[in-house]
Amino acid sequence: MGRSVRMGIDVGGTHTKAVAIDNATHEIIGKSSVKTTHDDPRGVAAGVVKSFMNCLKENNISPDDVVFVAHSTTQATNALIEGDVAKVGVIGMAKGGLEGFLAKKQTKIADIDLGNQKKINIINEFINVKKMNHSVVTSTIDSMKQAGAQVFVSSMAFGVDDGGPEQEVYEVASEKGIPITMASDITKLYGLTRRTRTAAINASILPKMLDTASSTENSVREAGVHVPLMIMRGDGGVMEITEMKKRPVLTMLSGPAASVMGSLMYLRASNGVYFEVGGTTTNIGVIKNGRPAIDYSIVGGHPTYISSLDVRVLGVAGGSMVRANKQGIVDVGPRSAHIAGLDYSVFTDTDKIKGPKVEFFSPKAGDPDDYVRIRMEDGSAVTITNSCAANVLGLVKEEHFSHGNVESAKKAIKALADYCNTTVEDIAKQIMEKAYIKIEPVILELAEKYKLEKDQISLVGVGGGAASLIVYFSEKMGVKYSIPENAEVISSIGVALSMVRDVVERIIPSPSKEDIKSIKNEALNKAIESGATAESVEIHIEIDPQTSKVTAIATGSTEVKTADLMTECDENEARHLAAQDMRIPDEAVKLLTSSNYFYIYGDLSDADGAGGIRIVDKKGFIKVQRGRGMCLKATASNCNEGLKKLWEDMAVYQTDLIIRPDFYLCMGARVMDFSAQDFEQLELLVDLEISSLEENEEILIVAANRKQG
Repeated sequence: MGRSVRMGIDVGGTHTKAVAIDNATHEIIGKSSVKTTHDDPRGVAAGVVKSFMNCLKENNISPDDVVFVAHSTTQATNALIEGDVAKVGVIGMAKGGLEGFLAKKQTKIADIDLGNQKKINIINEFINVKKMNHSVVTSTIDSMKQAGAQVFVSSMAFGVDDGGPEQEVYEVASEKGIPITMASDITKLYGLTRRTRTAAINASILPKMLDTASSTENSVREAGVHVPLMIMRGDGGVMEITEMKKRPVLTMLSGPAASVMGSLMYLRASNGVYFEVGGTTTNIGVIKNGRPAIDYSIVGGHPTYISSLDVRVLGVAGGSMVRANKQGIVDVGPRSAHIAGLDYSVFTDTDKIKGPKVEFFSPKAGDPDDYVRIRMEDGSAVTITNSCAANVLGLVKEEHFSHGNVESAKKAIKALADYCNTTVEDIAKQIMEKAYIKIEPVILELAEKYKLEKDQISLVGVGGGAASLIVYFSEKMGVKYSIPENAEVISSIGVALSMVRDVVERIIPSPSKEDIKSIKNEALNKAIESGATAESVEIHIEIDPQTSKVTAIATGSTEVKTADLMTECDENEARHLAAQDMRIPDEAVKLLTSSNYFYIYGDLSDADGAGGIRIVDKKGFIKVQRGRGMCLKATASNCNEGLKKLWEDMAVYQTDLIIRPDFYLCMGARVMDFSAQDFEQLELLVDLEISSLEENEEILIVAANRKQG
């Protein structure tokens, strides 16, 4: 084997892009792009395979060199949007009496509305487990199949505690070659109706996803690549294709997830709001403490147990067209130049912009009739977009993907400026301001939801149109921004470098140490089933005291990493990075403590001795950035004393409550974060992590909370 290559393929609405990355250095070896094959009999799988094969051929990559292949997919999302779903037979189960009466109602799922006059059709049946046997299950399945059911769901009251009856139904359906989903296989959370509905959504897309998965896998094997094929999940991880065949619903929103994971590879800050800016839409979400914000998806107005990125999708992007009247700009978007079949003026040769005149039109039937296009004397037409305005205002640099012909954009915008009796710059600013008014509330809402302190936020722009929006927004909001290298293919990079991820959630009131160990072990096994090596898996535990929900998030790689991927930075370089991030001079930053893997810096100008704090690793990545914090160095044997001291020292006393700090522990090369409602819960979580350490092993403890007032 000459070299080790990771391949990532991202399926977008317009293009499917493949990127080959050197596994040792993470340098990009090559890229390839094809049009997304929506209309091919094999669906988007055809484009995945074509871009993959082109990338191998164009960059002289031997199939034997490929050690990792993964792709994102729009298939699950598209199947639900387009109503390309199977009719689902739901078999509810429970014991008799009151439990059976309630469960029969809770597992009787109504048809699930998907919008656009599309829906998932549901057929319901119920079995009393006391009367359940192989014959009853078989006859129930047969009668439901005769009524039109194409796929099945087995869902039992308290099935998360005893999945035996669900498994029995699963085995009978599988013997008959019928696709089926066990509700307890999708989630271990209580909430019978929601669990059953989530399983029904999963089942409805099984036939479509199984066809696509088999087609893609067979084609990759025919290409001579024999490593496991991984699929991007909507929560930012990857899983083996065999796992995807059981839980395809987990791939919803895998496109935006790919761009976020790509951003994390380049983002040095740990907190950020990211923009994936395409031509028609912008996806906006949050990165907090180095991880993307995750929430449950809503399908047809119903909450599900499908974990995916918490993303807001807005119809304002790099190619959004403007609406106007004599007074100026009325709105920007949601229609884009792509939808209207028009070129951006900024991507048009200047000599083609001759005799430009303003025209108003409706891009699609039923649209407002005040969208602007610029008609030339030869009859051709272009349009004005956010990208045109940003270029005119000098916000887009030459290295940015959305940089274009400024003179062309100015000539086109001047036609509209003359019509409105104003200047080119004024029209350009009005365009950017209309876009800003739409997006700023979304940023603030996400920042509030995830408790991001404004001075800790970085805006991260990815996608080809990133510079068309983010530069203006950062200046307006007074926050930092970055546009990573290779932003236009960041999604493919994110797929190629993704980690295996799996999540186990349970409702456990007052969890004990044994409860936590059990759920950690379950998450470890799931991650291994999804393709991670056991030695690479790390598990993060979260406890929600309001709902008693315990979440174990397991992440790992498909191979054990041995090479350092970046050179170390020294203390002066790390100090400079921390100072830049805190926006203070280098000399105002103090090194509070350090270890073999981390530096911790602080700005202690605050009167109470708790100022801005940064944890910087020796590769120069800011792992934690908080506006108010304290730290100390401890060992495994006296860690509890350090926790207790910072628990009190960092408490904020208000009239009706005490605000306790969040904790970050640097143990070896890992940073682990903990938050708890009471000290006993904090002790429990930390003790589980340090129990395997030697007594004298060094631990850095940081306690932090939000600035008050």
